[in-house]
Amino acid sequence: MQVFVRNNDINAALRVLKKKMQREGAFREMKRRRAYEKPSERRARETAEAIRRHRKMLRRRLEREGY
Repeated sequence: MQVFVRNNDINAALRVLKKKMQREGAFREMKRRRAYEKPSERRARETAEAIRRHRKMLRRRLEREGY
């Protein structure tokens, strides 16, 4: 990941970096890796994430297609 600093404005570059990391899910990944996650917890989390993604896709499809 790369962020360019323009006109020595580090604050703006830092803001852009944080936004990129948020979009990529880096903060969530770091938080998740802080402690050990049991395999059963991992399966439950991944299943919940898949359900969330699927519902989001259905919601967007409903908005786009109308049925």
